Amino acid sequence: MHEAHGAHEAQGYSEHKDDLLKRLRRAEGQVRGIHRMIEDDVYCIDVLTQVSAATKALERVALALLNDHLAHCVADAAAEGGEVSQEKLREAGEAIARLVR
Repeated sequence: MHEAHGAHEAQGYSEHKDDLLKRLRRAEGQVRGIHRMIEDDVYCIDVLTQVSAATKALERVALALLNDHLAHCVADAAAEGGEVSQEKLREAGEAIARLVR
C-alpha cells in the first residue's frame, strides 16, 4: 500500500478537478437513475444499457486520473529516479491492471 497524502497536498488532477467532479456527478445521477429503474421494474436490457453508460462514465474518470497521475506524479518521480521512481511506476502498472480486469 502507499502512504496517505496530506489533505492539502496538490494532486496531479488538481487543474482538472472541476471537470472530474462534473463527470462524477453525472455518474452519480446515472446510478440513481438505475436505482429508480429497478424500483420501477424497467425491462432488463434497458437497465443494462444504463449500467453500461454509468460504467463508461466511471472509466472515463479513471482514465483522466491515470493520465494526470502519469503526467505529474510518475513524471516527477522518474526525473528524481531511484526507489521513488520504481515505486511510482509499480503503482501505475497496478492501477492500469485493475482498470483492464
